[in-house]
Amino acid sequence: MMDAALQNANPSVKSRSAQREFTDKELNDEDCIDEFDSQEIFDIIRDINDPEHPLTLDELNVVDIDNIMVDDVENRVKVCFTPTIPHCSMATLIGLSIRVKLMRSLPHRFKVNVEITPGSHVSEAAINKQLADKERVAAALENTHLLEVVNGCLKPK
Repeated sequence: MMDAALQNANPSVKSRSAQREFTDKELNDEDCIDEFDSQEIFDIIRDINDPEHPLTLDELNVVDIDNIMVDDVENRVKVCFTPTIPHCSMATLIGLSIRVKLMRSLPHRFKVNVEITPGSHVSEAAINKQLADKERVAAALENTHLLEVVNGCLKPK
């Protein structure tokens, strides 16, 4: 959590979304083909901690299963996230945290695209451009302080 004054001191908080339920076949059949789907991606990113509040992205409704698209055949994942306020200065950090979590969790065959939900942030185009730039993301992760902040967001409560 950041020490400076909070931009959104009183965010809306929702109940935690339901966990994925596994079928007996998924749990017991070794030959079961388990494709990646939106629920699985949501389960990977739902518990990322907000950098400003002691809440998860799921609890703040920043990530939502309806804004996740997965094409397992084409090896593509797209996540749209919605900052809690339209001028959130933490939006790039949140997007970077989502991207890093997915990069660390998914097989390397996946191309991951993380974007701000259209119309939900005043700097949407600029932030989307930063998050889509592999070199910028790599450079950001070479910054020790920034990497510590991202790892703090990814750390389980």
